[in-house]
Amino acid sequence: MSHNSPHIIMEGSVEYRLGVLNGLQMVYDFDNILVYLKAKGKLMFGVSFEIYDEDREILFKLCNYIIKDEVNCKKMGIDIHKGILLSGPVGCGKTSLMRLLKYIVPHQRPYVVVPCRNIVFGFNHIGYKTIEDYGMTQFFCFDDLGVEPLGRHYGKDCSVMGEIMLSRYELFLQHGILTHATTNLNAEELEDRYGKRVRSRMRELFNLIAFDKASTDKRK
Repeated sequence: MSHNSPHIIMEGSVEYRLGVLNGLQMVYDFDNILVYLKAKGKLMFGVSFEIYDEDREILFKLCNYIIKDEVNCKKMGIDIHKGILLSGPVGCGKTSLMRLLKYIVPHQRPYVVVPCRNIVFGFNHIGYKTIEDYGMTQFFCFDDLGVEPLGRHYGKDCSVMGEIMLSRYELFLQHGILTHATTNLNAEELEDRYGKRVRSRMRELFNLIAFDKASTDKRK
């Protein structure tokens, strides 16, 4: 795949055309993207991976966001200059989708998906350097935000992810650095966990895209 044809992706010997190049404009085809996501998902997560019809609306939002379709995003109230906070019940597929999405746009700067609990374990082990490490210009997706344990280093408690969110907010303001996250919690629960200040920063950092509360657990 060359940067001149970012809509054509090779997986092994199979070619996936996610759209067509119309002059200098890329016109993506949503159904073609779903075909690719399903195939890539099976390669990454095993043959039981599926793209579900019930998730089509969520996927439409996420795909339009990741390909930066400003017209569609504007209609859906999504700001392409902010990150994504993908919320929904346990097992609805949030993490898999965030791990998959970046492969649609190999020409864009990728983000790294990191479980929040791993970050806290890192903090417990080496302390505040961990928070500094996530205050850098790398794009991140913080997985399972809000259910990680409280950080503790040399007997001092720290809301590690709360501190990192404040750092990421500064990076966003100063340099437009994007942060994404997944969470099982709703807005009130996030505020209870991190406090009003962090919650208000998160409103500015993220577009909220939410699975239906009744969304099925795909792990069963």
